Formats: sequence, C-alpha cells, structure tokens
Amino acid sequence: MKTKALLLFTLLISAANTPALSQIKTDYQLTGSITDSTSKKALDYVTVSLKTEKNVPVKVALTNQDGSFAFNSLKPQKYLLSIIAVGYSAKTIAVDLSDSSQNKHNLGAINLVKGANKLKEVTITGDKPIMTQEIDRIAYNLQADPESKGSNVLEMMRKVPLLSVDAEDNIQLKGDGNYKILINGKPSSMMERNPKDVLRSMPASSIEKIEVITTPPAKYDADGLTGIINIITNKKVDNGYNGSVNLNERFPVGGPGIGGSFTIKQGKFGTSGYGGGSLYNSPSTTNTNNRFATTSSSTLLQNSLRESDSRSGYFGGELSYEIDSLNLISGQFNINGNHNKGNSNQHSVLKEDDVVKQNYRLLNGNTGTGRGVDAALNYQLGFKSNKNRLLTLSYRFFSFSNDQFSNLNVDESASYIQPDYKQKNKGQSSEQTFQIDYTHPAKKLTIEAGVKGILRDNQSDFRYDTLNTNGSFVTDEELSNKFKNEQRVLGVYNSYQYNLKDWGFKGGLRLEQTLIEADFISSESQLEKSFLNLIPSVSINRKLKNMTSLTLGFSRKIKRPGIYQLNPFVDKSNPNFHSSGNPNLRPASASGIELKFSKFKKGSFNAGLSYEFYNKLIMPISTLDLATNITRSSFGNTGKARVIGANLNVNYPLTKKWNLTINGQAGFGKVSAIVNDQHVENQGLMYYISGSTGYRFEKGWRINANMNMNGPNLSLQGTSNRFIGSSFSINKDIVKDKLSFSAAANNPFAKYRYYISETNGNNFTQESNNQSYLRSFSTSLNYKFGKLKTGLKKNKKGIINDDTGGGMGGG
Repeated sequence: MKTKALLLFTLLISAANTPALSQIKTDYQLTGSITDSTSKKALDYVTVSLKTEKNVPVKVALTNQDGSFAFNSLKPQKYLLSIIAVGYSAKTIAVDLSDSSQNKHNLGAINLVKGANKLKEVTITGDKPIMTQEIDRIAYNLQADPESKGSNVLEMMRKVPLLSVDAEDNIQLKGDGNYKILINGKPSSMMERNPKDVLRSMPASSIEKIEVITTPPAKYDADGLTGIINIITNKKVDNGYNGSVNLNERFPVGGPGIGGSFTIKQGKFGTSGYGGGSLYNSPSTTNTNNRFATTSSSTLLQNSLRESDSRSGYFGGELSYEIDSLNLISGQFNINGNHNKGNSNQHSVLKEDDVVKQNYRLLNGNTGTGRGVDAALNYQLGFKSNKNRLLTLSYRFFSFSNDQFSNLNVDESASYIQPDYKQKNKGQSSEQTFQIDYTHPAKKLTIEAGVKGILRDNQSDFRYDTLNTNGSFVTDEELSNKFKNEQRVLGVYNSYQYNLKDWGFKGGLRLEQTLIEADFISSESQLEKSFLNLIPSVSINRKLKNMTSLTLGFSRKIKRPGIYQLNPFVDKSNPNFHSSGNPNLRPASASGIELKFSKFKKGSFNAGLSYEFYNKLIMPISTLDLATNITRSSFGNTGKARVIGANLNVNYPLTKKWNLTINGQAGFGKVSAIVNDQHVENQGLMYYISGSTGYRFEKGWRINANMNMNGPNLSLQGTSNRFIGSSFSINKDIVKDKLSFSAAANNPFAKYRYYISETNGNNFTQESNNQSYLRSFSTSLNYKFGKLKTGLKKNKKGIINDDTGGGMGGG
C-alpha cells in the first residue's frame, strides 16, 4: 500500500513525465489510406484511432482528402487500429510493430463496407463524436468533451443543443420550462422538486451523454409541451468493476462537493450506482421590487438583503440478474434529500401622491427540507424465435415530500398593522405505476404496443399562525387548509417503425384517460374532472448523399398540472405579494411540427425549423387588488401561444487539436389569455447563442473557453432582460485515463448578475431586480478506477412517467 502511495505521489510531482519514458525508442511510423470498398474512392475525414493491445488510446487522426493517414513516433509493440466512418461498418485491424525490421510500416488501402451502423452504438474509447442526430433526438456526448472532467452537469447543459440555462440556473428546452428530466430513460425523485440543485452537485465525469427528445414516440407518456431531457450515466464493465470519484470546490459562491459512480458485474449479476452531495452557500445580495399603479397614484418600493445556504445529497442504483439468455430481472432505486435555510431583511414603503401610507421592515427566517425515494422492478422475457421480440412487465413506486417553514417578524412599522406570523406547508406526492410493453420485430418493421396505469396522490397541509396579544402563536383557520389531489391515468399505445435503405419511418398513437379528484378537507369541498386525450406522433428520416439527412416530425402533446401548480397554499412571505396554486387547472395541450437537417463529415452541422401551437396553456397570472394593495399571482388555463423557432448547432475541428462549437436557437412567440375578463397579449423574440472552443496540448493539457448569451424570456404579462456569461477552464491529465485535475473561472469579468423582470397588468406595472453572484472560481479532482469493457445488461423497456408539470418551471 505504501509503495502504491509513493508511486502516485511521484506521478503527481512529475506529471507523468519521467526520464525512463523518454529513453524508450519511439521512431516507428504507421501509414495507410481509407477507401470505399465498392467505388474505391478515397474517404476523407474518417476517424482513425490507434490503441494498445489492452485498448488504451495512443493517438487519433482524421484522414486527409486523399484518404491517407499517418502515425509517427510510435513504440515497437502491438497495436489495434480502429476506423469509424458514418454510413460504413466499423473496422478494427491488429498491427504488430514489435517484430518489424523496418521503422516505417504501410498498411496500404483499407476498404470500408457501407452499412447502417449508428454512431450511438460506438463504444470504443476516443472514437465517440461529441454529438449525434437520430430520428427523434439529439445526443451530446459528455465523455467526448474534455471540459466535462472539471464541470458539473448543469454547467455542461449550456453546451447541449436546444438547451439553455439562465443566470438563475433555470433550465429551458427550446426556450420553454415545460419538459421532463429522466435518468437512464426513467423518472427519478431527484428531478421532481428542484433539479438544478442535484445537477449542480452531479459531476459531469459520471455522465455518458445527454439526450434531447423533441418528438417523443408513442411509447412515452404525453410527454409535456416541449420534450424530454434524458441523462445517461456511465456503467460499462464485464466481469469486473469500474468507477470514478470527483472532488470539487467552488468559491466565493457555492462550496465543496463530492460525487461518483461505480459498476460491478460478475457472471449473470450486475449492479451500478451513482451518488454525491454538496454544500452551496450564497452570500448576501440585494433585491428590489417596484410596483406602480396605473389607475391611481400609489407606488410600492421594496428593498431587501438575502442570503442562503443549502445541502443536498443523492444516491441511485440499478441491479440486474440474467436468469438465462431469454429472462432478465432488473430493478432501480433512488434516494435523495436536501435542506436549505435563508434569511432576508426587507424594507417596504407604500406611497400615494408622495405621501407615505405604509412603511414596515420584514425579517424572514426560512427553512426547507425535501426528501425523495423511488424504486422499480422489471421483468423482461425474450423469445427463441427472435431475441429482439420482448415482453416487459414493470412496477414502480415513487414518493417525495417538500416541507417549508417561514418565521416572519414585522418591525419598524408605520401605518401598518400586521402581527408577526409563521407559515408552514407540508407537501407530499406519491404514485404507483403498472406497465406492460411488447415489442415485435418483423424484418424491416418493428411493432410496439403497451398498456399503463398510474395511481397518483398529492397532499398538502398548510398552516398560517399569527401572534396574538398574549404573545402566543395561534392558527388562523380561514387561511389554513388540508388539500388532497388524486389522479388516475390509464394509457394504451401502438407504434410502428419501418426502415428502408435511405428512409426511416416511425409513427404511433397513444390514448389516455385521466380522472382528477380534489378534496379540500378543512373546508369540506370537493371537485372531480375527467379527460380523454388522443396523442399522435410521426417522424420521417431521409438519408441523403454525402452523409446528410432530413428529419420531419409531428407530435401532439399534453401536460397535466403538478402539485406545485395545483396546491392552493397561499404564500404570504411578502405581505404585498401573494402567490398560490390553482386546483381547478386542466391539462394543457400542444401540437408541433419540426424539420431538421443534419450533416456529419469532418464535423457536424445540425439545423432545424419548428412551429408549435399551445392551447389551454398553464400560465402564471398576476393581478393587483387596489383596495388591499396586494398583487396576487396564481396559474390559469386560458392561455394560447404560437412559436416559430429555428435552431443551429455546429461542431467543427479547426485542427486535430483545436475544436469549435456553436449552439444557437431563436423563436418568435405570441401568447394571449383572458385575465380578469380582459384580453391580454404579448409577443417578442427569444434567443440563445453560445460558442465554445478547446485546444489540446501535449502531455495531457487542455484549455477551454465558453461564451453564451441568453435573450429575453417572454411571458404572458412581461419579459426579462438578456444575460451574457463566460467561462474559462484548464485541464491536466496527471495519470493518463486515471487521475485528472481541472480549474475554472466562471464569469470573471462581472461580480454580479442582475436579473430584471417586468410584469404588466391592466392597472399596474412592476419591475423586479434580483442580484446574484456571477463570478466564481472552481477546482476539481477526478479519479477513475477499474477496467472499462462492455455494458451492464438491463431491460430495454421500463416505466417512464413524464406527463406532469410541477416545480420544474412548468408554468
């Protein structure tokens, strides 16, 4: 053990550059050329990688215009030469230079055979493209991006096509907050309450890729109005183990974090897991809130200081057991929790005709605690006649809770009578899901069908306590209530996929029946609603010449309201601004069509156009009560919206060591709704653009730079300001493929970010300016262990519930 520790210490000091290595003779050369097996035409920009016998990468190159490649300064030993080209079957050649009498070795012309290989199936280390386009999704490979070693998943999402992250770390898909995040194709309680906290603590080195699905097939639930973000974790091993550990620190905002993943497989049994935790501290910042009544002369001015800190942790795992080649049992388990606390000091002044009508200071000490757990069990049956013919039975239990408490003290009041008060809200959601899926392949046609039932229960117990004249807190029964919401969803689907040489078709129908029951226990009132929805989806892909393709997709989607939007709990932590949910919400619906163009050759080029129409859109609505000077915000179902959008992604290797990525999207939106019996309309341009570049030096050094701009975010009653951000990082492989170090400077040119949002009502205008820390510095140490071989076998079908909104910006 001491010997290993001494070796590691030596490697850290010398950065893996010992004199012994420099004495080995490395003057051998390997050359060759790549051609089409039929036309004998030279193939340019083909990825050629050289590895040792143990599959350790040595060098990677792209072929020249004449199809040639060359590797210089090689050691006399045995190698594996891997060749990857889009539209051709992959090829691996064994090369032995150990017995070569000559230093130069020419393999001559190497012929590639055309095939329908998919880039997503390539698992050779070092050969993965950074991005791939499939018939219904775009995948961003984090393992192919060297910056992932020193970043968390939330930071890497800024580089993923169609995704954007604003200064408040809110994630948007195509400029919208209506989406669902899945882990390995399955829902997770970690992503239900506040996904940005978990993603901020999750090291990107533990993630294989992020998929963005904008035209989900019929096997998915009516997926939400925009789409699905699917995060695929690392788990590749065969009769052995592997894993990674990441330690990181961020300052002055943020804190320490740890995360990692592991996979173990022995015979027919396999298990994988991932977990982590972090502390996130935000020092004091200032916030202002100014409201002007347009039908009177009243003005409300609020200034506050806020600070907060939070702790979060998560762990997830998968188990699989292969009974035989046709029977597989697998299961998943996730547990997570978070705790946050904060303090604010707010000064509020209400004036009418420059005369102070109300003046007070509010001190708020608040805490929040969340817990979540989910578990699933799957049984997969194959058939001897065709092993791709599958029957899957699945069950899943899911539960999470979110408790909020605020202790509010009124001080320095003038013309304002309000005793100290406390708010408590205990919310809990749980669901059980039963599902049967069947897949039947028949030559070029694949048929899928299934049935699914969801039993979903939401509960909330909220209390409002005020300080009486005796110095005791008593519950105000009129402002307190117990709320229970039940959803019963039954869905059936049938889809077909047909593949030809240059064409691919995927289409299907999904029918869903929804029953919603709400019970206000304290007030002894109930409501009941039922909905029937037919959801079609179609995707058509046409392969063109020169590694290009066109994809056309159409889908209809719905979005059921989540507990965050349904809960009638009235948050009065700011006495002049009350917010609550709306238990009368109905599912929203959307229809969209998109056309995408993709080209993969030396680099990748993806562009798309889309048109989306939203009906019964669930939107936040704010109104001002002039009698009480209170702005009330809730959710409504009357919204309609149309969005015309375009997106572009370019990934281009300027040289063998220098890469450039450009990612952008823009949309012109028009939204309208009825607010207080009046027609309200808003329209505008929304956009997001980012650029990143990285250069790889010798001896394991890499540098990266990123710039991004978020345009204004459009809402029914207002908009927000744009934001420009930047980051710079440096990475160093200390022990190749084992130990790496990185350091980053995020937004070094500005200490604070000011998020300005405007809200306009029929009798008021309001502007909020929230200050947050922007500049931060981080360091990260990542260690990998074990052997990387083949993947852990798991069932191909499973439960995916992606139909609800909730606390993910679903408004």
